[in-house]
Order: sequence, then structure tokens, then C-alpha cells
Amino acid sequence: MDVKVAGVQSQIVGRAEDVQRICEFFAENPGHGLHVIGDAGVGKTTLLDATAEAMTRAGTRVLRADGVEFEADIMFAGLHQLLTPLLDDVAELPPEHRDGLRIALGLDPGPAPDRLLVVNATLTLLRRSSAGAPLVLMVDDLPWLDKASAIVLGFVARRLSGSRVGFLAASRSGEPTLLDRSGLAEIHLEPLDEVSAHLLLAAYHPALAARVRARVVADAGGNPLALLELPAELSASQRSALEELPSVLPLGQRLRTLFAARIAVLSDLGRELLLLAALDGTGDLTVLFSASALSEAEMWDVLTAAEQQNLIRVDPSTRRVVYRHPLIRSAVVDAATIAERRSAYMALAEALADRPERRAQHLAEAAIQPDEEVAHLLHDAGRSALHRGDTVGAVATLIRSADLSPDSGDRGRRLAEAAYAGAEAKGDITGASDLLRRAQSADLDPTGTLYAAAAAVYVLLDAEAPLEIAYRLLVGAIEAAGPHYDADDEALIDALHTLQLVCWWGGREQWWPPFLEAVSKVTPAPPPVLALAAKTFPDPARTGTVTTADLDEVRWVLRQTQDPTLLIRGATASVYVDRVSELRDRLWEMIRAGRAGGRPPRRHLGALMHLCMEGFLVGEWEEAQNLIDEGMALCADGYPFFAWYFQFNQVLLHGARGRADEGNALAEQMVRWATRRGVGAAVAFAHQAATLVNLGGGDYEAAYRHATALSAPGTLSPYTAHALWGVFDLVEAAVRTGRMAEATAHVQAAKDLEIGRLSDRYEMLALGAAGLVAPDEEAVELLRRALRAPNADRWVFEAARIRLALGERLRRAAARGEAREPLTAALESFIALGAAPWAERARTELRATGQPTGRVVVQNPLTPQELEIAQMAASGLTNRQIGERLYLSHRTVGSHLYQAFPKLGITTRAALRDALATMQEG
Repeated sequence: MDVKVAGVQSQIVGRAEDVQRICEFFAENPGHGLHVIGDAGVGKTTLLDATAEAMTRAGTRVLRADGVEFEADIMFAGLHQLLTPLLDDVAELPPEHRDGLRIALGLDPGPAPDRLLVVNATLTLLRRSSAGAPLVLMVDDLPWLDKASAIVLGFVARRLSGSRVGFLAASRSGEPTLLDRSGLAEIHLEPLDEVSAHLLLAAYHPALAARVRARVVADAGGNPLALLELPAELSASQRSALEELPSVLPLGQRLRTLFAARIAVLSDLGRELLLLAALDGTGDLTVLFSASALSEAEMWDVLTAAEQQNLIRVDPSTRRVVYRHPLIRSAVVDAATIAERRSAYMALAEALADRPERRAQHLAEAAIQPDEEVAHLLHDAGRSALHRGDTVGAVATLIRSADLSPDSGDRGRRLAEAAYAGAEAKGDITGASDLLRRAQSADLDPTGTLYAAAAAVYVLLDAEAPLEIAYRLLVGAIEAAGPHYDADDEALIDALHTLQLVCWWGGREQWWPPFLEAVSKVTPAPPPVLALAAKTFPDPARTGTVTTADLDEVRWVLRQTQDPTLLIRGATASVYVDRVSELRDRLWEMIRAGRAGGRPPRRHLGALMHLCMEGFLVGEWEEAQNLIDEGMALCADGYPFFAWYFQFNQVLLHGARGRADEGNALAEQMVRWATRRGVGAAVAFAHQAATLVNLGGGDYEAAYRHATALSAPGTLSPYTAHALWGVFDLVEAAVRTGRMAEATAHVQAAKDLEIGRLSDRYEMLALGAAGLVAPDEEAVELLRRALRAPNADRWVFEAARIRLALGERLRRAAARGEAREPLTAALESFIALGAAPWAERARTELRATGQPTGRVVVQNPLTPQELEIAQMAASGLTNRQIGERLYLSHRTVGSHLYQAFPKLGITTRAALRDALATMQEG
């Protein structure tokens, strides 16, 4: 649906059906009248504008008049507006009608004409003017029409039957008018639906953050004027979701004017009670009764009066006051004085003594000077908000807590904590920098120093400072907080988790000892997730052995928690033991909430990181690609440091799909960036992914160089966790370049470290790597054992590579019949995945076994969209033509075709028709 923007006349958002309904009414009922009724700001004038435009295009002549407050006392002012375009035709009227109408319209002097004469003259004029084309009289703001015009037009509207003249008027709901509306059909203009509200908001305020858009849409309640004006009253940081929105959004002048009159009719007690309901936000009658000074009978009298004024309704099932429109709530607050608001907040705080978070918020709103008791309550409330994932609210609460802190040390500590929460979870680096400057101007105790150092890590990342600066700053703060560490010290635990990431990003063995030493000193014991991370993340090949009890404890913690930070940390601790899948549902919840604006972007980003890698490993490559694209877009929108992780996953997909040039180029880009920034983990990731790219491209020498850059043959580099993921690749590259001694040494290293104890996948890969270097008979047994490892088929691509290796070894051992089964299974997996180079290798091996060389295609390997696009391409349509039909960009169409080709076992567009026919025959 089009949007009316920047003066361009077109269909208006959400009102196309209303315009059509009105036009059809007059087409089917010539000579009749219609009255449009709607709330203030709901878009009646805009609807009339669009209707006039549509009628004019259809050949109907439209005469407009607008009721204007300052013209309400000017006789016939409205009639003059309507008939001005017809003044030349007035001369053709009979003399009595002509003279009377000209006097009424102020064109000639003379005594006031008889009212019935003016009615008849107007009817005659309208009927004559409509002889050539239908005509519609359109009056907006009918209640403000002057009395004389209203009376005349009321007569006229009832006497149009049989003519080609229609009458259309619009009024605000509940407002009386002097025009006799009997005989006029009525339609009630409803608020915009949610989809239309979002469209309108996006057209006029495209830069609003998602969570702010959602709040504005909710508070506007479908009112177009509110959708346009509410964002304009917010600050830039509020519009970008970097600052918490107020509990009640401020009104602009036009909205304030529209709703003020409705509030003014209330009694003093009514305004007081509705103010309590507005500031409480829940409408809980129990709270209102406790906070007000009214008896129960008085409260019900007041509520009944407000309900009769159509301002509220009382829901008897929930015992809550519900505002008829969110803007009424805003208007109630807007109409109150500062003193009245403060008194209401204090009353609510007293009524909520048993609910500390809400009590703290009300006390803070009422506070006019520093108060440690309120600051302390707010600080606790901020932490609670942080643990349930409301980072924006938590940061705002912590800042307010700091502002109310009389002591400089408390103020500095709370500002530093707010800076850390804002930088780490919300990604507000600018805000964090400002908060850090404020914190450092106050006294920082050890806790404040820990938070300040952890926040500074993210500020330095954003500033592209060398990673070593962040490392030294954080280690210094942690060591200064010692020598004794308390497991209940949240600042310490947050700092240690941050240091864990910094050490991992750095990829340097010498960085890890301070982290491990500090974790070992946490008493009585480090929290379960931190304890697990200390074992599985720095050097899992050597320290990653964890007991069932360890894992069960962490699973229990993660199942119980609603803290998104803890969930992401738990997923991180699970990466190198292949247990991210256990958190898959919770991570998807974060992604869905992030897309809707409900979770902090960093949590959304973290969930994307874990699930796109999981998607690659379990063969859900289309999903993985979508998550990569989403992650890269988020990084480009404010998280540039983290782009390398999504680039790594993209290189893996390029390599598996046979896009060697793109994969190598992106891997080189990663290495250049990471080397400059000192991000050793990104270098390791780039080399591991580039190894796969070159194995798929057949450049085994390059593959070996990359594999051994990740880890030297014969060892899994200490404190390079990612070396685990390169074991099979290094052995294959070494074997294919004739380096059997190096390949055998690497297999022995994996065996000595017993990497299979870490996960089923490592067991499969270790056995598969051993099979690559073993003599034929032993190799076949090892490769088969690899495929019998628990859950081996879950790791689709890697299991298919081992099946390919098994088939190759069987064929070379002259067991061609036996080789066909694993080779066919491997080929089917590669085709389904879209792993083109690997599918070609499997197909070549199958031909060598004597299998017919016709194309082997899995029944319908394409997704529904890939199939539809492939069929269109096979019919001869270009990518651009396909995109126009499916509402996709031509680049997206090309991407889908690129993924479909290897699944169909083809490499060119020309082969599509035959491939699709073969698939259908299969």
C-alpha cells in the first residue's frame, strides 16, 4: 500500500478500503448523504482528502468546506466556501434565487433573505451544476460550521434524492453539531490496524529503533496523528533506543490540545484518581484504592463518572482500570502539575511497600534531591532488570541510582556498572564512554574499577585500539581487586567472563594464566557457567574433560534462568564440547525477541553467532546463511568488531559450496584485519575456514599451508581451542600432498589427547582422520567405526566426507561393489547440502566403480523457493524478471540459483530444464 509522503497524492496508509467504501456508497446511492465519525487525530481530514482525489479522478466534481472555529459566528461562511467554485453559475439562476443567494453569500448588499429561499436557491444551483457530471459536497469538522450554513445544508442534504449530488461530512466522535443529520448514513472511522501503523511510522520516522517503534505504535493506539507526532517529542538517544523511554510518552502541542478538553470535564477527585492510574501503569484497583484518599464508594463514583465520559473502562474480570485510548493516559499526566505528580508517586510508593522494584521506581520519580535509601533500592531494581534481559531499563535505573547517590564512591560505582551494562549488552559505546567519564570523576572503589575496566574493553574495541591495551587494563583491575575473590561478587564474575573473551580473542597462550589463576581463587567455588568455561574454552584439548555432574549442573542453571547474559555465556562455554544444540530453543527465543526489539542487540548477536555455526555443522546451510546475513547487518549497524565471526561462517559456506575465489578473498581480508588488531582467534578461524575452501577447490598445497598455520602437524596448539576443528582437515591435506609422516603424527596427537572424550563429533573426526593414514584393511574399519560414532549422522557434511573417504578407500582396494553404497550416500548428502565440489568428487568416484554416469539426483532436493525460481529460470526468465514476479532482488534470485545448481548436480543455467525433468522422473 502506498504512503502519502512529502506532498505526493496517493493512497493513504490503512485507509484504502475506507476510501473505496465511500466512493462505492455514492456510486450506488446518488443523491444521498454520508457522515464519517471518528476520534480526534484518527485521520478524518486525510481520508476526505484521499476520497476527494479518488472522486475527482473518477469524474466527480467535489466542492469542499472546512468548519473553522474562528468563522463559526460568520453567517453563511461555510456555504460560501462550498459554493465559491459555482459563483459564475449563480447568474443563470432565476432572479429571486440569484439575488437571495448572492446576498446570503455576501456578494451583494440587502436584507437577509428568507432561509427557505437560500435552501431552494442552493438546491437549484447544485442540480444545474451536476447536470454534466456528478457532484459531491464535502464538509470537514462539521461541528465548527457556522449555524446558518449548518441549518441550510441540513435542509439541502435531506432533499438531494433523485439528483446527482451527494453530501459527505466528517465529525469528531461525541461532538454535537447544528446540522440535522437525520437521513445521513454513518460510518465510524476505526484506528489504524497494527500493520498500517507500522507502515505509516516507517514512512515518516524511518530511523526509529525497533523497540521504540513498537512502543510508539502501542501508545498511539492506531491514531495517525499520534504516530506522526509522538516520535518528534523524543530525544535522539530515545529514538535510537539508547536511552530508556519515559513511562508515559510526552504529547506534542496538537495532541495536547485535542485531548485536554476531554480531561477538563473531570472533577478534581477524578483527575487525581486517573493520575494515580496513569503513573502506576497497571490500573490495579487494589493499588489505586490503597494509594488514594477515597473511600471505596467514592472511588467507584469517580470511576463511573470517568467511564461515562468514555475515558476509561473498568475490567471486572481483572479488576483493573483500562484507558479507552493510550493517549488519554498521556493527556492525564500531561495535564497534572509537577507537585501533583510528585504527590501521586509518593502515594503509589507507599501503597507498593511490598513490591520493592516498583516502589523504588516511584520513589525515584518523586525524589528531588540525593537519597541513599532510594538510590540503594534503585540499584537493586536495576540489577533485577538486567538479569531478566531489560538492559535499556537496567541502564536507565542504574544511572538514576547514581544520580541519587549522596556519596561520591557509590555514585562512581553505579555509573561504572551502568557503563558496563550499556556497552556489553546494549552496545551503546557512546553512552558508555560518557558514563565512564562521569564515573572516573567520582571516587572508584575496587568494584567500580572492575566495572569501569570491563566497560572500557568494549569502548576500546569500538575505537579499534590494540587488543592488548584492553587485556592489560582488565587484568590490572582484577589483580587489584584480589587477592581474595568472592563468588557472590557480580562485578568480579562479569570482569572474569569479559577477560575470558579478551584472552580468546587475543589467541595468545601467555594471556590465559591470569584468568585461570583468578578463577581458581574464587571462593567457595566459581559459579557453574564460569567454572565450565574455564575448562572448555581456553584449551579444551587438554582441560576440556568435564564430568556429567558438571554438565548437569550447568544445564539446570541454564534451564532455570531468564538472564540472557547467562544463557549466552553458557552457550559460549558449550561451543568446544559441541553442546550448543542443548540451548537451541532458548537461543532462538533471543533471536526472535531481538528481531522484535525486545532483547539487547548484543544478546541477539551472540545467539546468531552460536546458531549460524551450529547450522553449518548440522547441515542447515540455508538457515545458516540467513543468520550470517542477519549478523553481518547487525555488525554493520554498530558492532564492527564482531563481523569476523560471521565472515568465518561465510568462508566455510563458500568453501563447502565451491566458491573458492570468494572464500579465499574473504579469508585473506579476515587475516589482514585481525593481524592489524591483534585478534589471534580471528586469524585461527580464517585459516581453518580457508583450509576447507582449498580442500574443496583441489588446491591441497594451499590447504596444507592454512591447516598448519592453525596448528603445527603432530600437535594441537595449546590454548588454540579452534585447533580441534582442524584435525581432520589437516590430516586430509597432508595425505593429499604426500606428507604421510606429518599426517600420522597429527593423528597420534589427537589420539594421545583423547579428543573423542569431548564430544561425539570429535570421536568421529579422530577416527576418520586415523582412517586416512591407516593401511587399507585397517582404514576401512576405522572409517566405518567413525560413522558408527554416536550421532554421527547429525554432523551431515563431515559424515558425508568420511563416507566419501570410505568409498575412495574401498574402490582403491578393488571393492568396487562395496564402495558404491557409501559413495552414493555421500553424493546424496553433498547434493542436498549444495556442496558442489564434494559432490563432483563423489560422482567421479562412483563412475570409477562402474556405476552408470548419469546424473544422480536426490528426489526434490530444493527448497520450495529454490524450486520456484529454478522453474522460472528454466522457462527463460532473467533474474530480474523473476525478482519482479516474486518481489525479490535480482541478487537474491542469483543467490538461490547458485545454491540450487549443486543440489541438481549442474553448473550452468542451460542445464536447468533437463535437471528439473530428471528430478521429477526420480
